[in-house]
Amino acid sequence: MAAAVDSQVDLSTIPISPEGTNGQDENKNPNGDSDEQITVFHDKDNFNVKHPLMNKWTLWFTKPPSGKGDNWNDLLKEVITFNSVEEFWGVYNNIAPVSELALKSDYHLFKQGVRPEWEDPQNKHGGKWSYQFKEKRNVPIDDLWLHVMLSAIGETLEEEEDGELMGVVVNVRKGFYRIGVWTRTIGKSIPGGGEADVAGGKGRSLEKGKEILMNIGRKFKDVLKIPASEQVEFSGHTESAHSGSTRAKAKYTV
Repeated sequence: MAAAVDSQVDLSTIPISPEGTNGQDENKNPNGDSDEQITVFHDKDNFNVKHPLMNKWTLWFTKPPSGKGDNWNDLLKEVITFNSVEEFWGVYNNIAPVSELALKSDYHLFKQGVRPEWEDPQNKHGGKWSYQFKEKRNVPIDDLWLHVMLSAIGETLEEEEDGELMGVVVNVRKGFYRIGVWTRTIGKSIPGGGEADVAGGKGRSLEKGKEILMNIGRKFKDVLKIPASEQVEFSGHTESAHSGSTRAKAKYTV
């Protein structure tokens, strides 16, 4: 059974690689046959082959505030960075599921080098798609969060040339769970982006930018299996910051 939030596994001991965890050479399988390729899907403890991801990803965790004036940087903790399917499962299987987290906790899974903050240079011109699940008892939040993470690291929420996806977030609150997908833009070219404005954002028309974001929103909605009668909302980080809330007026809906 997964560790409870007050007795979490020491993350430094996570067996994300077979090297050094079982006394065996990482190029050999448990039976000593160095030619046979063993993946995590065959043997989760003694694999010798990794499936690389297109990007490196970093898992972050926001712990609940103590009520003693904690600031965001004190609460936000970088957990681990990984770049293979095997490492992802090693991390996922050794941390507390969302359903067991304390209130006001968050998990953030972002591309390496991007902090899960509005102020991060790669986020400040962007926004997010989000949806709140208010009937917490009836929500399979662990499965939903897993599927969103897999969609992110599997690069299926956007087209390869879009370059929009920054990360995904899940929030645990008293009255709801919220899952979000953060994007690099709000559907238009980044001002003065230059070389930093990659993957089609530079010079992208507003119509094209909106089309890309709407496509991400639709895919996100499909992953969450949200009924057609319900809406997933997109809002810009700047608008959210000015409103003093993560619930800024929606810019787009699907």
